[in-house]
Amino acid sequence: MLLFWHRRDLRLPDNAGLAAALATGEPVLPVFIFDRDILDHLPPDDARVTYIHDAVTALRVAYEAHAGTLLVRYGRPLDVFADLLTEFPALTGVYTNEDYEPYAAIRDGALAALLAETGRRFQAFKDQVVFAKDEVLSKSGTVHRAFGMYRDTWLARLTPADLAERPSAALAAEPGRLHGAAAPPIPALDAMGFRRRELHPVPDGLPEEGIIKNYHQTRDVPGHARSTTRVSVHLRFGTLSPRELMRQAQGINPTYLHELIWRDYFMLLLWQFPQTVDESFAPSLRLLPWRNDETEFHAWCEGRTGYPFVDAGMRELNATGFMQNRARMATASFLVKHLLIDWRWGERYFAEKLLDYDLSQNIGNWQWVAGTGVVNAPWFRVFSPQSQLEKFDPELTYVRRWLPEYGTAHYPAPIVEHKAARERALATYKATSVAARA
Repeated sequence: MLLFWHRRDLRLPDNAGLAAALATGEPVLPVFIFDRDILDHLPPDDARVTYIHDAVTALRVAYEAHAGTLLVRYGRPLDVFADLLTEFPALTGVYTNEDYEPYAAIRDGALAALLAETGRRFQAFKDQVVFAKDEVLSKSGTVHRAFGMYRDTWLARLTPADLAERPSAALAAEPGRLHGAAAPPIPALDAMGFRRRELHPVPDGLPEEGIIKNYHQTRDVPGHARSTTRVSVHLRFGTLSPRELMRQAQGINPTYLHELIWRDYFMLLLWQFPQTVDESFAPSLRLLPWRNDETEFHAWCEGRTGYPFVDAGMRELNATGFMQNRARMATASFLVKHLLIDWRWGERYFAEKLLDYDLSQNIGNWQWVAGTGVVNAPWFRVFSPQSQLEKFDPELTYVRRWLPEYGTAHYPAPIVEHKAARERALATYKATSVAARA
């Protein structure tokens, strides 16, 4: 018997690791673990735990439709698997899908060692990206430092087999493929120290083709009701297959496909440079003298900077757990450049609030904006909040939606003046860069 461990792949169809497990011919018992090594660091009202709990519940129903089940445990993974080895002595191994975050690499290495001690195997498969680790590199074998070069190499390497559907759903439907173990109830949220959150609606299934067709025209317009697909939550938790989304994108809109390729790129960068989780990649900017004014930081968090495009983005984030992409760039740039607050402060705040929070994407984007990353916007690029507003929300549709007090005496004055803040940022970055080279 094999265990298949679900992590960032909370679906039955088009699941690479699950398909591989089922194809062995051994009965497969799927398992999901509410990981205390992660959950113990989250607040009790974290919306992501509600989302995961609902997705796991739906996944168990899907397995039960095929005369199987999903075993759901709460605890620390190594402790849980030690118990499972005793509970299921006929267990021959654990299959799962790869996870590229630093914590996951340590966790999976420890589990592989635990299984090896008793002659059991651990195998992980590529599923949440199309190309991983060192599969897309430059001709000299180094990491591409520009997305355009990475994208072109990625596309040149792509074959139909890379995006082909993995037959996990078809195999699970065959009698005898799934282990019929009795499973206790799924641990309740309150039993794990959490309470249910009302979630802002997340679209079900594949995006509408009309949204994808117009994506290149609407993706930077936050006031447009159908500006983006909002599949980022599905990608984060694997409730949709990235291959399925890319298959859909291929024949409709190359811009949308390219945005999905960014996800592969940032996961590659995190795998290759795990230190970037908490350290600026650019050595010349590691000693930036951040101001880190806590009063200004809280004003930014609460959407009270006096810059409506920035404030609307932060209000949307706080209310829904989502922020439109153009607003993410504007708010991040304002924090780092206008306020000279460490990008790590902003990254941590997004980590607390985003329903679609993904470490690799968040680290990659924050360091891009800060000008400190493996791939980055030039440090001398400073977004003008007013220009962003005029270009991407000229009718104030987005601003009016999230700032009902805008235009009244209740809306605050700007906490910094744009020109002075821009000049301060440029001088600080330049001096730090010059000092590092001296």
